[in-house]
Amino acid sequence: MAANVLKRIGFLTPLAGLILLLVLVNLLLSLGNQFLRLQVTERQQFITQSIQLEGLHREIVTALASVAVKNNDEQIKNLLASQGISIVGNPRAAGGAK
Repeated sequence: MAANVLKRIGFLTPLAGLILLLVLVNLLLSLGNQFLRLQVTERQQFITQSIQLEGLHREIVTALASVAVKNNDEQIKNLLASQGISIVGNPRAAGGAK
């Protein structure tokens, strides 16, 4: 009878160690997933805010381009060009016939 108990203990001890190891691996993977979810949430928030501000940025650039063409302002044209925005327009036509 004592031999059976020792066999059971000999079998159950490594099994308990394996289960403990699997629990620790599960905990580490869960923490890693939580960190990744946090990063994805922050990126989604940034993208959402960028989309909301896109219209405002477009209006600002359009207003600057209009002023640059109307007043033939080289500084504003250079500023817009440095940001990769090219202005196409005739300053006389943009100023209107008075």
